[in-house]
Amino acid sequence: MKQYLDLLEDILENSEERHDRTGVGTISVFGRSLRFNLKDGFPAVTTKKLAWRSVVSELLWFLEGSTNEHRLAEIKNDNKPYDQLTEKEKKTIWTLNYQNQGKQLGYGNGELGPIYGYNWRHWKALKGSGHSKHGKTVTYLIEEFDQLTNVINEIKNNPHSRRLLVSTWNVPELENMALPPCHYSFQFYVSGPENQYLSLMFNMRSTDAFLGAPFNIASYALLLHIIAKMTGKIPYELISNFGDTHIYKNHLEQVREQIKRIPRKLPTLKMPDQDYQNMSLDDILKSVKVSDFELLNYEHDDLLKAPMAV
Repeated sequence: MKQYLDLLEDILENSEERHDRTGVGTISVFGRSLRFNLKDGFPAVTTKKLAWRSVVSELLWFLEGSTNEHRLAEIKNDNKPYDQLTEKEKKTIWTLNYQNQGKQLGYGNGELGPIYGYNWRHWKALKGSGHSKHGKTVTYLIEEFDQLTNVINEIKNNPHSRRLLVSTWNVPELENMALPPCHYSFQFYVSGPENQYLSLMFNMRSTDAFLGAPFNIASYALLLHIIAKMTGKIPYELISNFGDTHIYKNHLEQVREQIKRIPRKLPTLKMPDQDYQNMSLDDILKSVKVSDFELLNYEHDDLLKAPMAV
């Protein structure tokens, strides 16, 4: 993960100050990329502790297609019913977004609007039976489209497709989201002898380099491993593309501390034992829980705390 520390140093050295939505203020650069070969290990940051349980629970929540923060709390606690959770257990990384943005949009009971999972699994598509001409009116029906299941099937059946892509940037729905997507699309690529390797590239419009980037890298690495299992591939490369890449001003002290630390050997990922290739995504999600996913030999430096800007 040295390239991640290099990114932090790059921002410190080459950034400009910018105002932002949260009012905290950032120092920012534009257009950066990181590349991880997964044969070197799972790309979990080692110069501080990664919130692994939060990474896994959020990804499973996205994969499920849920948009409710209460459901995320259940997943984080190995599917314990929400009404049985303690107040501490009910808190998730999306709680502040619900309280600050979700409620402002008029949502209640933990609802966040059409965010990531909605678009991954339930994208709304207009279907028409013809064209409007000669005074005839065409009736359009709204149908759901499961982008993720579609791309899994395409990886299996059309591995050299250049359309192995999932988009979250649903423009008409942005104003209804508690937080418009920071990571707005991802694309798979099959390569190697007998199409045995699977790579993934994800794109971010806005990257909180201290808190967000390590989390996003680990989340997409886990997604790559899951989809590789389902399609009979070997996880190969993870590529991250960052647009506005910033450090919040109230994270600067922690960043300067982190870049002094020496990266350690990367851990390995242990996934639950499932018949991935013969199960649907929904069946897999029903049969696993957060604690089934483990980072083995994960050695890391002490936690570095910093407030999340909302």
